[in-house]
Amino acid sequence: MYISTRDNYEKVSAAQAIKLGMVPAGGLFVPEQIPTLSLEKIFALKGCSYQAVAEKIISLFLEDFSSEEIKGCVARAYNGENFTHPEIAPLSKLDDRTFILELWHGPTAAFKDMALQIMPHFLSLAVRKVEAHKEIVILVATSGDTGKAALEGFKNVPGIKIIVFYPHQGVSRVQELQMSTTDGSNTYVVAVRGNFDDCQSAVKNIFADEEFKAVLAGHDYELSSANSINWGRLLPQIVYYFYAYLNLLTQGEIKAGEKINFVVPTGNFGNILAGWYAQKMGLPVYKFVCASNENKVLTDFFNTGIYDRNREFKQTNSPSMDILISSNLERFLFELTGHDGKKIKTWMDELNKTGRFQVDADTKKAMDEIMAAGFATERETLDTIKEVFAAAGYTLDTHTAVAVKVYEDYRKESGDMHKTVIDATASPFKFNTSVLEAIKGEQTTDCKDEFEVLQELSKVSGMPLHPALKDLDKKPVLHKRVCDKGEIKEVIGEILGI
Repeated sequence: MYISTRDNYEKVSAAQAIKLGMVPAGGLFVPEQIPTLSLEKIFALKGCSYQAVAEKIISLFLEDFSSEEIKGCVARAYNGENFTHPEIAPLSKLDDRTFILELWHGPTAAFKDMALQIMPHFLSLAVRKVEAHKEIVILVATSGDTGKAALEGFKNVPGIKIIVFYPHQGVSRVQELQMSTTDGSNTYVVAVRGNFDDCQSAVKNIFADEEFKAVLAGHDYELSSANSINWGRLLPQIVYYFYAYLNLLTQGEIKAGEKINFVVPTGNFGNILAGWYAQKMGLPVYKFVCASNENKVLTDFFNTGIYDRNREFKQTNSPSMDILISSNLERFLFELTGHDGKKIKTWMDELNKTGRFQVDADTKKAMDEIMAAGFATERETLDTIKEVFAAAGYTLDTHTAVAVKVYEDYRKESGDMHKTVIDATASPFKFNTSVLEAIKGEQTTDCKDEFEVLQELSKVSGMPLHPALKDLDKKPVLHKRVCDKGEIKEVIGEILGI
């Protein structure tokens, strides 16, 4: 069963939690108990395919879904048609202690595909299980990657409409074209004059707007979410942490039971939270390292215990992490406080009203045991891309480069020599201009459009161009809506014809 992080809603089944997306009264759904696996059961999965590991992990959390249903969802999501690599999430070795977990081999070249290829199948089943008869409207706020991954996942799914909001001029040209050229009879894309936090806050407020939801219900519509506030989106991300560990075991890089580190570039805290759930389930992890860019609200939080979003919002060369409100942190704090929903509600209310809150000493101590944190500047990010390419011939995207730099700093400061896996959250082709300039110098991209840069990066890196980005400039732009952040509700009404 699933409960609210703010103790303000009754227990619900997994299907209900996935259909609702977030707690109607505010808050997020979490499992009442985190299932655990013994080391023997984890090691028994050694050598298994990604699909087999996914079936095992997912089944522990979705007790109202049959094993046949889960197997069907996994098969439809993780296959050769959707993913360009047979392992789905392969590991590359950077040096004796450092490995890159490539999470970008899906249809949109970003890690969001790992969850958003399977989540629509969960949601379709969930709607049938709870006998909902209204059309589902998925609202998505994106800092660049979630939007396209969600559009691809939900495109032409019967009984569902999907509306994506992204910051106008706040994503890369490739990211924007990926979204604006999406076809499908049920897809809508809107650029919002503002930043990602404006988009995310507006969507959250709509979920909590009972009056507007009543209007929607009167027209046979019901809201749900594809952001990582939806448990059905977060759950599949737990899988690749187990798979990475098992892959290291299979390759003989670690011994059974040996603890490893994970370094995760994150803004919304969903990806790293999924890793922490894997640890709670029994995966041998020594430390998580939370990597931020110059919007370092999470770095400051883990170092001080004070979460403060009252600061300048910076547009950086790792735009998917340009976030000051980390939604999934609420789930993490709920677990660390022993499911103290009242405390969580107090902190979230403070964040909403004043833009900041401070955790108590016990919670800070618990955080320190689990998490290290650091950040990288834009310059350090580019320098890291250049250094890694020169030393190892490996091409990082800007977000993964942030993680590599933060890990280097962490290792120097801590002396921690555990084997370490770094999440690679996007293909370098998605941020091609920054990556090519880092490797070859700024003059390389002069007078070139982004699609010439893509071809040049393919030559320089020796990597084939990701299929998701091929001929993107030749596709017609189908979505041209732009609105102010205060007009999002009106735009939804206009799209739905209400």
